[in-house]
Amino acid sequence: MLDGQSASTAATMIERFEKIRHLLADQAMRLDADRRLSDEAFAALSQAGFFRLLLPAKVGGCGLSPLDFMTVVEHAAALDGTIGWLVGNGGGMSRAGGYLPLEAAQILFGNPSAFIASSTGAIGKAVPMKSGYRITGRWPFASGAPHASAFAALCQVDDGSERIVLAFLSREAVTLIDNWYVSGMRGTGSWDFEADDVFLHAEFVCDFQPEPTQPGVYYRLPGPSAFVWTVATVPLGIAKGAIDAFIAVSKGHHRQGITLAVGERELVQADIGRCLAKWRAADAFMRSAMSDLCVSVENAGSDLVATRINFRLACSYATEVAVEITLRLNDLIGARALAESQPFERRERDVRAAAKHIAMSAEQFVFAGRHALGVDIGRANF
Repeated sequence: MLDGQSASTAATMIERFEKIRHLLADQAMRLDADRRLSDEAFAALSQAGFFRLLLPAKVGGCGLSPLDFMTVVEHAAALDGTIGWLVGNGGGMSRAGGYLPLEAAQILFGNPSAFIASSTGAIGKAVPMKSGYRITGRWPFASGAPHASAFAALCQVDDGSERIVLAFLSREAVTLIDNWYVSGMRGTGSWDFEADDVFLHAEFVCDFQPEPTQPGVYYRLPGPSAFVWTVATVPLGIAKGAIDAFIAVSKGHHRQGITLAVGERELVQADIGRCLAKWRAADAFMRSAMSDLCVSVENAGSDLVATRINFRLACSYATEVAVEITLRLNDLIGARALAESQPFERRERDVRAAAKHIAMSAEQFVFAGRHALGVDIGRANF
C-alpha cells in the first residue's frame, strides 16, 4: 500500500475508533474484574477492523505502514492501555498474512473476527514430518487468548539445526490455561496455551525471519523488530492518555490547602510543558528509528546492525519516558490518582506492566552503549 493510501486508511480507522469510543470506555470499567476484554468490546473492535491493521490488503486487511500503525495503536492506548495492547498485538499479528501462502492466510483470516494471539515467551518443539510438523510446548503471555481464533507459537525445529519457526495453531489444537492474575494490563487475558504433539500442515508454519509472500517493507523487517513494534507503541499511547486526562481535570481540581487550581500553578504548568516535550521527543525518536530501519531494509545489502540497535534503543527509551510521564502526572494530581473511578491509577499500573515486557528491556541501553563504544555485542537478539 502506498504511503498516501496508508495514511488515509489510518485516518479512517481513527474515525471508526471514535464512533465506538463511548462503548469501549464503558466496557473498560470491567477490565480489572473480568481480566479479559468483554465480548462487546471485542466485537466492536473486530468489526471495525482493528485486528487487521497489518494484514495485506489482498487478504482483506488495512495493510498499514509501520508509522501509520503506530498512530492508530497510540490512539487506542490513549483511551485505555489494555485496549491499546490488544489492538497492537492483534493488529500486529495480522502481519502473518504477509508471511504465509495466500491460501493459508485466507483460511486464518477468513472470519472477520479472526484474532491471532502470539507468544515469544518460550520456545516449543517442531518435529518435521512428511507434509508438516508435530508441535509440542507451552507458551505464556498470549494476549487476547480468550477471544483468539489462532495462536502463534515460537518453536525450534527438531532436526539438529537452530532454525526457529512460527507455528500458527488453531484454537481447537491448543489447551488454554487461565493464569493471568496480575496488577497491570489485567484485561488483556494474556493466558498460557499449550500443544501436545499436534500435527500442523507446513503451509501454516514459517521461519521467524520469513520470506514474505506479499509486497511491503513491514513483511521484510527483521523478525524481532517486527514483533517489538507491535507492543512498543503502546506505552507512549498510555502516557498521551495520561497527559490528556490530567489537562481535562486540572483546571477545576484543587489540592487541599492550596488556593489555586492545579492547572493554574506555575510548577504544574512547567511540568506539563516538560512532559509534552519528552513525549514528543520520544515519539519522534521512535518514528525516526523505524523509518531508518525501513530504509536499510529496502536497500539490499545494507548493514542492519546499527539501525536495529538504534530502533531497539528508541523503543526502550520511549517506554522509560512513558513511565516517567505517567508517574509524574499522578504525583501532581495527588490522592485523586488513587481512586479507581478516576482515569489515572490504572494507567500507572498498565504502563508499568507494559514496561516489563522483554521487547522494551533496559538491556537495549547496554547494547547501544557497547556498540557506540566499539565493544563486541556478541549474538544479541535485537
